[in-house]
Amino acid sequence: MLFASHTLSEYLQGLDLLKGLPDWAPSLLAAIVHAAALFIAFSLSPFAFIWLERKVSGRIQDRLGPTRVGGRFGWLQSLADGIKLVQKEDLCPPAADSMLFRSAPYIVCIASFAAFIVLPFSPGWAAVAADSGLFILIAILSLEVFGIIMAGYASGSKWSLFGGMREAAQMVSYEIPLAICALVPVVTAGSLNLAEIGAMQRGAITNWMVFANPFAFFAFFVYFVVATASCKRAPFDLAEAESELVGGFHTEYSGMRWSFFFMGEYASMFVVCGVASILFLGGWNTGIGPIDTALHNARMAAADGSGSWGLGYLADAFGTIVFVIKGSLGVFVQIWLRWTLPRLRIDQVMTTCLKYLVPISCFLFLGAIVWPLALHQSESRMTAWTPIGARVADLVQTKSGAHSPKPHVPAESHGADESPDSEQHHGASGSEENSESEAARPVPVVPASPQVSVSLPVGRESAEVVR
Repeated sequence: MLFASHTLSEYLQGLDLLKGLPDWAPSLLAAIVHAAALFIAFSLSPFAFIWLERKVSGRIQDRLGPTRVGGRFGWLQSLADGIKLVQKEDLCPPAADSMLFRSAPYIVCIASFAAFIVLPFSPGWAAVAADSGLFILIAILSLEVFGIIMAGYASGSKWSLFGGMREAAQMVSYEIPLAICALVPVVTAGSLNLAEIGAMQRGAITNWMVFANPFAFFAFFVYFVVATASCKRAPFDLAEAESELVGGFHTEYSGMRWSFFFMGEYASMFVVCGVASILFLGGWNTGIGPIDTALHNARMAAADGSGSWGLGYLADAFGTIVFVIKGSLGVFVQIWLRWTLPRLRIDQVMTTCLKYLVPISCFLFLGAIVWPLALHQSESRMTAWTPIGARVADLVQTKSGAHSPKPHVPAESHGADESPDSEQHHGASGSEENSESEAARPVPVVPASPQVSVSLPVGRESAEVVR
């Protein structure tokens, strides 16, 4: 994959102003430009979503929301709130552990924003295009729970401690079905690289993973529910149950440290919705075949030097806009649910996760593995999990009494040039020698269809299966 900073560095190398600088200077300057752009985007996203939540909650409650600061629609209300919070006093309770109390908000905020490092906004715009990007992203998001435990323990308040323990138990529990549901499109795509998963969904809207099979379709909705709970959003916001826990684990916080918790929350909301967009909804792809093909060709032309790097940048920028719109729609739905549904009890939240969502997610994961082979379909995208699905499908058919032909794996001694006629000849000679046993054994009926050769990636090796 060719990163956007690399193409920008090539453009900067051709400028006359940078002729006398070292060879590494254009690459460093390009990295600084992209880091600044990402930092600005990360800083502005919480303010935009806070404004959106104010307006949505106002409309649902038959109000207008912010209308005074920043014009008719109150565009600058979030900026005014930030200025107000900066001016507030930073208090630390006497009974609190000062070091843990002051560092907890930073851990929560950093863990949320660090997930953007491996989140691709388009094929060329990703800070780190790791092969195990999904695994790294889930691992980074799980670090947020440490900051919440620190905030509840170090506050020196029983309300904060109860809220922190509740939130920690909820986040750890809901990470299990979240990871399992995220593996459903991974099994279909055969990769943990988020950029590769998004690229596989280019073209028509039917290429999106949510329509790959029925299990992926239902896994998308389960993932969205679980992701909402992992972000501490209503109806799962038990840590902020005002009627019993006052403000939860951030009861004793004020000023900017108090705002860091909510900045991390809104950042996590966009991250999980962005991951849902990449895994299930095509990511930066529009779902319109000609448009996606034209954008892909522009990126490839800019990458190999046959086209303008500016067109490649415009294609990546357009894909980023599509991705942000999809992620923002997911955040809008989460905000809508908060101001519509009542809060659940702690026992209801944990029962929903451990008794229902975990078994359902496991069923969807196993179903996504078995689906391509249980119906004897020839899938073009076969993964390392396919042999498991073959064994499960064969076991189910054996238990039900069905006799279906097993996939034939050619032996190494036969050679690559051995024709099907020679295989039939060997089979005929073997049947003549064992005529009595063959007469008593039912002969499976094989449908007349051309042989399909599928490459199965198993670890670093690949086995050729002829069906």
